[in-house]
Amino acid sequence: LAVHIQTSRALMVISLLLGFFGIIVSVVGMKCTKVGEEDPVTKSRIAVAGGVLFILSGLCTLAAVSLYATQVTYEFFRESTVPVNARYEFGSALFIGWGAASLTVLGGSLLCCSCPPRERRGQQYYRQSQPSTAREYV
Repeated sequence: LAVHIQTSRALMVISLLLGFFGIIVSVVGMKCTKVGEEDPVTKSRIAVAGGVLFILSGLCTLAAVSLYATQVTYEFFRESTVPVNARYEFGSALFIGWGAASLTVLGGSLLCCSCPPRERRGQQYYRQSQPSTAREYV
C-alpha cells in the first residue's frame, strides 16, 4: 500500500486505542461511579485525564482523515493520463471522519471542563449524617 494509506491506518489505530483508554479512564473519573477514590477532586482530575485522551484521539482521527483527503485532492488536480471521470473524489467516509473527530474533540473538551475551581481543590467534602432522632421537624 501507499505510504499515506499506511500512515492514515496507523493514526486511526492509535486513535482507537486512545479512545478506548479514554472511555475507561472517564468512567473511573465519573462522579456517579464508586470505582477508585471517593475524593471529588481526585475524581475530577481522573475525568480531565480521560478528556485529554479523547482530545488526543480526536486529533489523531482528524490528522488521518485530513492526510487522506490531501492525497485525494493532490491526485485529482495532478496532470495525469487518467480520465476525469475515473479520478477519486471525496466520499462520505471522509465527512463522517471529520464529524467524528470534531465530536470527539468536543466531548474531550467538555470532560476537561469538569476540573474543580482552583480555590476548592484542597478542600474535602464530607456529608454529615445525623441520626433520625436528632432532626427537628418544623
